[in-house]
Amino acid sequence: MTNFQIFTSIRYDPALLKAPDLGFTNTGWNQEPSPFYMLDFHRDRMLRAAIYWKWEAAIAAVSGEEGLSNLKRFLQNITSQIGGGPHRVMITLAQDGSLGHQLSSLPETHLNNLLPDYLPRPSPEDPAQVEKGKAPMKDPVYEVLLDSQKTAKSEFTHYKTTSREMYNDARKRAQINPGDKKEVLLVNDDGHIMEGSITTPYFWRGGKWVTPPVPAQFNASQGSGGNEGTTRRWALERSLVTEQVVSADSLVDGEDCWISNGLRGFICGKVKVH
Repeated sequence: MTNFQIFTSIRYDPALLKAPDLGFTNTGWNQEPSPFYMLDFHRDRMLRAAIYWKWEAAIAAVSGEEGLSNLKRFLQNITSQIGGGPHRVMITLAQDGSLGHQLSSLPETHLNNLLPDYLPRPSPEDPAQVEKGKAPMKDPVYEVLLDSQKTAKSEFTHYKTTSREMYNDARKRAQINPGDKKEVLLVNDDGHIMEGSITTPYFWRGGKWVTPPVPAQFNASQGSGGNEGTTRRWALERSLVTEQVVSADSLVDGEDCWISNGLRGFICGKVKVH
């Protein structure tokens, strides 16, 4: 057996069941409705990692419609006893195909931040330009910091596993404590933004929101080296954002940005580089 597991952290939130009735459309998995935020994307990401490492039993456990249904039932059994309110369900997938979990509570999040129609432009922008649809709330605002050291691209930055020393170290260098409304951006050896320690970042460049590129399968010579996050995929597929290399040197102190992950959806951020 290897000394790591594939994992993903899924938001369980009964409020998501109301999304279709509240006029949310084109939401993918959560159009069903379902209390599990983007569950199919979580499964897909775990499956890609299992395929990369050729973990045959793990591949079999989560493949196809049966694998997705099994994962859904696994989550339903876990969450059936916890009552109301959102929770984080960390799901681990071992080489032998076994699933594990950890459970913890989460704060409430506005549905607009989980399933936005667009990401608002930075301010100040042309006030005559009116954006239509469900916009994410800009509260809270996270302080987005730049890591003081570079991080090498690897399988463990591309795929989400329990081997997370590079992310933990970046958070320690940035002096981020549990509960802080802060994020730190990892920088690769080329001086490009990889990703956040627990989020995907989005930056306003050339009149659009962009996020660092990630290839479909790990390749050290392609992409910026970060993880193919579930909310990142969701935003790309709906043309909320596009891929583009983002140099760390291009970040401006005080510039607006967005960050996202599969637990809290889309969060407003402000870059701090000094």
